[in-house]
Amino acid sequence: MNNYNTRFISINNLRDAKNEISKIGSDPKSISIMAPKAILKVIKMENIVLQDAIIIKQDMLSIGGEVAIPKHAFDLEKQKADILIMGTIKQLKDLIEKLNRHYLRVKQISNELSTLIETLN
Repeated sequence: MNNYNTRFISINNLRDAKNEISKIGSDPKSISIMAPKAILKVIKMENIVLQDAIIIKQDMLSIGGEVAIPKHAFDLEKQKADILIMGTIKQLKDLIEKLNRHYLRVKQISNELSTLIETLN
């Protein structure tokens, strides 16, 4: 029986990701490409207009991430709700780009996400 020492490791930011990828001897040119894919983050946003929540969910699904929205979101019965955005740093950065293509309120959400993602360096 082989012992591969299989385990979870903790990677909380880009510095940790780059360090772990480097330690296994990956090509230094590929480290900056792979590092944002090694970190899954969950972001909670509050008081999001439901129409915006649906746009965020659709955009994130299109790039392989996920957004949890309230069950009643598509009924548009309530004005606002909390959401959870789930994805890798790469997916979150791609989401920010996609959201910047929408109207002003969604662009403001994009800006807030961008500011938060910058803290992960």
